[in-house]
Amino acid sequence: MGYGAPGPGPTRAPRMTLLYDWLKKAAKAQGNNKAVVYRDNYLSWRGLLHRVDRRAQEFNSMGIKKGAWVGLMLGNVPDFVILALALSKLDAAIVPIDPTTGGRELELILAAAPLRALVTRPRGSEGSISANGTSAPVPPSTLPRSRVQRPTTPPKAGDPPPPPPNADAAEVRRRLQGTLLTCAVYKREPPKHGVDPIAVLFTADSLGDPKGVLRTDKNTLASVDHVVTALGMTDKTKVLVAVPLFHAYGWDIGFMPTLKLGATMFLEEEVSARRIGKLMREHDIDVLPGTPALYAELAKLPTAKKVELKDPRYIAAGSRLDQAVADSFLAEYGVKILSCYHSTEAGAVALDDTGKYPTTVGKPLGGVEVKIVGADGKPAKEGIICVKSKTLSPKSIGPFDAESPPITTRASGMPAIGATDKGGWLRTGDLGKMDKNGRLVITGREDDVVKVDGKRVALGEVEGCLEAFPKIKQAQATVVTDPMAGAMVVARVVMKTKCGAEEIIDHCARNLAPYKVPRRIEFCDSI
Repeated sequence: MGYGAPGPGPTRAPRMTLLYDWLKKAAKAQGNNKAVVYRDNYLSWRGLLHRVDRRAQEFNSMGIKKGAWVGLMLGNVPDFVILALALSKLDAAIVPIDPTTGGRELELILAAAPLRALVTRPRGSEGSISANGTSAPVPPSTLPRSRVQRPTTPPKAGDPPPPPPNADAAEVRRRLQGTLLTCAVYKREPPKHGVDPIAVLFTADSLGDPKGVLRTDKNTLASVDHVVTALGMTDKTKVLVAVPLFHAYGWDIGFMPTLKLGATMFLEEEVSARRIGKLMREHDIDVLPGTPALYAELAKLPTAKKVELKDPRYIAAGSRLDQAVADSFLAEYGVKILSCYHSTEAGAVALDDTGKYPTTVGKPLGGVEVKIVGADGKPAKEGIICVKSKTLSPKSIGPFDAESPPITTRASGMPAIGATDKGGWLRTGDLGKMDKNGRLVITGREDDVVKVDGKRVALGEVEGCLEAFPKIKQAQATVVTDPMAGAMVVARVVMKTKCGAEEIIDHCARNLAPYKVPRRIEFCDSI
């Protein structure tokens, strides 16, 4: 999609190389200063640029060209940063994918995002590579779809039938030079959505299915500027990123601002409170995006002590911050946690920049409009939260099209959850209200989507997985939240034949991402 002015003459091409452009500027300005620190090793900005250029050459030799979509199924490791920036140099779209993604969910992601290549760590489930370099596609899962039937757009006359998700086998699979990473290359063309994304960030829709949010250069710039301004970040800022880079929260608050400013990013893949606490103390971390559960664990550490920093910005998002957690962390570290409201579609929306009101998410950031409406779409004191901002992504993809009329049309004129109406308002699916001082308070959800470890979980999806187990007749999934331990999924089940809790949990672990697996099974006679 071009962004030039109307009328005759050429239009400006989308700046898909935006992230690589930021890297070059940072390398020129920062030189040998630290860019990425990981496990006591680091890459300077100049060293990072050198490695990115080499990987870009390697990708190019594989036939990955401008416009291609490439998946990075990696955690918080330097290779993620290097490969993402190499793809930016090639004008390719970066598609981060959670490495713990289950089989059924991965099928849906690959069906929605026609990847030209997929980079993964060695996995026992990947199977072997044949002599001619091809490999079998991801095996289909046995997990049925959610019990709630999704509306679908009827095919138009003459449309070819869509290929099954597992139709494309890799034409070649090879190791990236000097690493254990595998890159599978597929014969797939970039989709034509009318949008040229620099990244596609996956979250979950209201039924738990993967939803890819297309990020462009324009809304990425707006999102980064909001975060930098709100947090007062500079090129001297030290950011500790323990939340996943494949999640929009880590991408928006950690990776993007660090890259644009030429600051220093400390990467941590092991989300251990002891490890995070050690890094905080030893490296004088200025900005820490975290979850309430992480701060609760940090507050319980016996080694906790006051943070000697002038203006630390430790942010909590992903779920409600309990007053007890905020108070405990303040008592141990002398730091007020800043509650933040963030979404994959809109980036950072609101921030309690004073840390005085942790049970709210503060006031909307500059340039962000928030309104509360009822189910009829009319203004209300408490109800559905809608957001309007330059940070909004122009399109989402998934097993459905978030902008298709059959899904978004309502008698009230309201769009579907996660969709944007003609006036540019995103229906977030969150419920809330404004207090008398204009601070936003989150009160719940319209659907059965909950947050566990800062990630969306649709309880209907968990129930569908449980009921797919032959020994279970009926199931109900709920979330139990402990102020100091965070949220966890708990399941109540009615047995068809006798079985143990371990059998049920093992079945869920084979089909669901780890954070979706029930932590406790309760047996009952009826639900």
